[in-house]
Amino acid sequence: MSGHSKFANIKHKKEKNDAAKGKIFTIIGREIAVAVKEGGPDPANNSKLRDVIAKAKSNNMPNDTIERGIKKAAGDANSVNYVSATYEGYGPNGTAIIVDTLTDNKNRTAANVRNAFTKGKGNVGTQGCVSFMFDKKGQIIIAKEDCEMDADDLMMAALDAGAEDFSEEEDSFEVITDPDSFSQVRQALEAAGIAMASAEVTMIPQNYVELTDEKDIANMNKILDLLDDDDDVQQVYHNWAE
Repeated sequence: MSGHSKFANIKHKKEKNDAAKGKIFTIIGREIAVAVKEGGPDPANNSKLRDVIAKAKSNNMPNDTIERGIKKAAGDANSVNYVSATYEGYGPNGTAIIVDTLTDNKNRTAANVRNAFTKGKGNVGTQGCVSFMFDKKGQIIIAKEDCEMDADDLMMAALDAGAEDFSEEEDSFEVITDPDSFSQVRQALEAAGIAMASAEVTMIPQNYVELTDEKDIANMNKILDLLDDDDDVQQVYHNWAE
């Protein structure tokens, strides 16, 4: 992958989200609501909720906001029911894009996602048209500036906890896990006092696509910006080598 390191990308995303804290908190709030409805309000017995809480904390969501969200989801039988839907499609030059959504109105969301692709000269495809180009993995990024542990010791701690792979970049370490092992690895690193810049189950591209044409780059950014502005969109994965 060319361009930024993963940690630089995370910092860039967080800076972008700092300017739109409401957006990231809305996303996480919906994930909390869904996790509580599926597995109950006690994180000790709900690994999905534990993972969402960890994500919330890594995005500087205040504890009282997290607790309010859990209580609201647990106590309000009439609260909004969010339905998850995933869209797959192509951006400029055959770039692959996957869009995860949580919505209370699937028709509205489908129209908005389609509109984002169309405006960026892309198109929504059928289910499965690009997801085979990605691997679903747990990914933990640890910034070197936040980690006092020696690289070898950190690698052993991650692998002993059940991680599949460990790699070192210029400014960060990356830990890759099987999705089913993600929670236990994240908790083991957390228990060891290791600060994580990001920790989530994600879709990692098997190969990346370079965009060199200025129009293609502008159109790809248009798609990503429109999706980013949509409150129903939880996560966007793509294989553009930014």
